[in-house]
Amino acid sequence: MNHVKKSFKPILIVLFCFLLIQGLMGETRGVESGQRYERLVIRNVVVIDGKGTPARGPMDIFIEGNKIKSIRGANRRENAYQNEEHVLDGTGMYLLPGLINIHAHIHDQRAGQPLPFEYLYKLWLACGITSVRDVGSNYQKTIKERQKSQEGSIVAPRIFLYMRAWGGTPEEARRSIQEIKKQGGDGVKIFGMDRDIMKAVLDEAHKLGFRVAHHVGVEETDAWDDAAFGATSIEHWYGVPDAALQGSQKFPYWYNYSNESDRFRYAGRLWREADPEKLNKVLKTLVEKGVSWCPTFVIYEANRDLLRAMNQPWFKDYLHPAVEKYFRPNPAFHGSYQWNWTTTDEVFWRNNYKIWMSAVRKFANMGGVVGAGEDAGYIYMLYGFSLIRELELLHEAGFHPIDVIQHATGNNAKILGMEKKLGRVRTGYLADLILVDGNPLENLKFLYPTGVQDLKDGKLIYRGGVKWTIKDGFIYHAPTMLEDIKKIVSQAKQK
Repeated sequence: MNHVKKSFKPILIVLFCFLLIQGLMGETRGVESGQRYERLVIRNVVVIDGKGTPARGPMDIFIEGNKIKSIRGANRRENAYQNEEHVLDGTGMYLLPGLINIHAHIHDQRAGQPLPFEYLYKLWLACGITSVRDVGSNYQKTIKERQKSQEGSIVAPRIFLYMRAWGGTPEEARRSIQEIKKQGGDGVKIFGMDRDIMKAVLDEAHKLGFRVAHHVGVEETDAWDDAAFGATSIEHWYGVPDAALQGSQKFPYWYNYSNESDRFRYAGRLWREADPEKLNKVLKTLVEKGVSWCPTFVIYEANRDLLRAMNQPWFKDYLHPAVEKYFRPNPAFHGSYQWNWTTTDEVFWRNNYKIWMSAVRKFANMGGVVGAGEDAGYIYMLYGFSLIRELELLHEAGFHPIDVIQHATGNNAKILGMEKKLGRVRTGYLADLILVDGNPLENLKFLYPTGVQDLKDGKLIYRGGVKWTIKDGFIYHAPTMLEDIKKIVSQAKQK
């Protein structure tokens, strides 16, 4: 009998420890993907806010409807929330504000083939992206999609629509801004244009309360004009090194800007021609005038390493055949210019990145606001996954992971003018949140929904990844959305 009692003790201890841990961990109950509840409790998470401060916790987050009601230190008692109907256990997970993609395109087709909106939306949400700023799409369709997203009738991120200004004269340009107002745009997107037209566009936009995203080209205008006329953000980097040149860039006589192979090949030689002293003045002026910078490092990464870009691991399961066809070199498709892309071209672009990244870091150190966007659907960059890669490239540029996360949350919310509603884990803010399996401050790759490879007891395992995405109070299970995307891609391949 004594022998039985002694052998039974270890089992009792293990059982007791198991029950104790279960009590501390709590449980997930009453939570279904795609639902929004009157009240939801997220238990025992470590919080990484979007304001540039370290992680803190564990915390309990209380959500009512679509807003964060309160944030408290975690209550570890076993029965702390036994009367709550909807509880999400976040033990071992990190909670962040929903990521904001400040440079997105809501494509409904690629290479002449239809592309379902569901495909884009679920890729973004599975990657923790709860808001996108669309800067180029079929506007009539996007307006309808934005309404559905606001109503919660579709599974989709929050949509901010920036519509393109046009016009060959200042008067026409002003009318285009007025038309954007009538159609219900949230902001304005402009490309390179003559100085008098740009001045009219920005003036009219300010009168109507619009923010303006500027994709500068090799035009009469550059970053000096963004500062002078009050652009909200510079997209990519065009116009910044141009403003620091001594004269024109040293183009060969046969260069044709309309030939994208020429255009992007020699874009890789631009930053080295910028005068460092003049560049510092440009950056300082942009900061003084409040112009933000959305560098989108990721969209040109194929220029410095084409083979890597062509063979990204998530392409196997998640690359839609319409997007794959668009990526192939073809002068008919914007950004599909990499035929006979040489080692020399890649070397120039690698050096280009060093100077470019240094400039973005200097801009931030001067007090400038840096955002994070992906521009996916072009140049081998896949929706959602590319924004996570952009965060890695911002880290490569010299930013601490805390600051990198702020770029994609608090900073992007500020660029949108939504910093009092989005981009933070804060009482009263909209419930746009993500729960990540793993600490992204340790490894930004934990933000990839596919997770990372690791070894445990000699066996290869996957860990990390976004597990839950909450947009406007609606809860979505990221792994389930990935499976949905896989089915969409598989069915498209069969067709």
